[in-house]
Amino acid sequence: MPQINPYKIAIPQEKVDRLKQKLALADFPTELDGADWEYGTPLAEVKRLTEYWHQSFDWKKAEAKLNELPHFATDINVDNFETLNIHFVHQKSEVKGAIPLLFAHGWPGSFHEVVKILPELVHGSNNFPAFHVVAPSLPSFGFSEGTKKKGFTTRQHAEVCHKLMLALGYDQYVTQGGDIGWGVTRGLAYLYPESCKATHTNFPRPNPPTLKQHPALYFENLHSTLSEMEKQGTTRSQWFFNEGFGYNLEQSTKPQTIGYSMTDSPVGLLAWILEKLHDWTDSYPWTDDEILTWISIYAFSTAGPAASQRIYYESKHDKNKFGDKLSEYIPDVKLGVAKFPKEILQQPKLWNQTLGPLVFESEYTKGGHFAAWERPDAIIQDLRTMFGKEGGAYGVVKGKTGF
Repeated sequence: MPQINPYKIAIPQEKVDRLKQKLALADFPTELDGADWEYGTPLAEVKRLTEYWHQSFDWKKAEAKLNELPHFATDINVDNFETLNIHFVHQKSEVKGAIPLLFAHGWPGSFHEVVKILPELVHGSNNFPAFHVVAPSLPSFGFSEGTKKKGFTTRQHAEVCHKLMLALGYDQYVTQGGDIGWGVTRGLAYLYPESCKATHTNFPRPNPPTLKQHPALYFENLHSTLSEMEKQGTTRSQWFFNEGFGYNLEQSTKPQTIGYSMTDSPVGLLAWILEKLHDWTDSYPWTDDEILTWISIYAFSTAGPAASQRIYYESKHDKNKFGDKLSEYIPDVKLGVAKFPKEILQQPKLWNQTLGPLVFESEYTKGGHFAAWERPDAIIQDLRTMFGKEGGAYGVVKGKTGF
């Protein structure tokens, strides 16, 4: 059994000073008159945040706040790859029957996305369940080590998370995730259905029902009309592919090239990620400290900010097409789905039934891609309902009902 060690975030001061020096020496591009977010991250916003990052943002204060969480690290051996030191947050509930929950982040997020939902989820009552919460830095993200070998796909990310849960003594568990976390949690359901008993996602990626695989749904889909929210979701998805997909093309084809800018230039890293924080959210009122804590985790990440982008390449070039399996029907793992209006990819609600035994669905009129950060209340409510006494996933973990 791997040894679990306490972990403390402690970025050396020389790294902080070097980042500040780069910020002070930054050169900025020109900008067209009247250009706004449609051209990319606006010059005035980048200059303003660069100045604040250089002159006022206190990383050590942010670091101390992050360290209030219970951080740990352990070595995980990945089949046919190497042993990676994996960082994670692990908050146990005082409720004896709490449900083990793995929270999986995506890009450009991190373990940090769990902080708003964690304090509430570990507490239970007679009316709603409690959870033991595990939030890892995925390999090559945050304060986990990154692989040095090609071919490290979503399958390996799922393997790492599964082995982490086993190392913590959780033979059965449930999951929550979006973005890359959708792939990780679906990978857990596909590979380890005897352990991963249910999953909740805010980023479902279903395929349309086919006559061969889902004949009843196929005909229902043919004769159904889209709701107003579904029509808006289709428009949102079209916008994403037409105007917001450039980052994906770069990261999935030439991640090393953009990686030099991400690694050497904190301003480049800021502009690259800030665009997503703006475009992928539902007018969320980001504070400067929120933005710079978020981006500093990438700047100071163990494997470096370029490493996190390679999962896009590996997924696109995976000869085994593991990602395609994740949108297939997974029969033995119960599924819950949340829908937010500013999510970047949206499909008709009916299609979710092609993914597995759908026991919970919710729709919200506010929220976007980073649901646990933008709408922590919604994610908390969903999990409490889905796994509560009247929920479709009540009692899925043997002996751990949350009460």
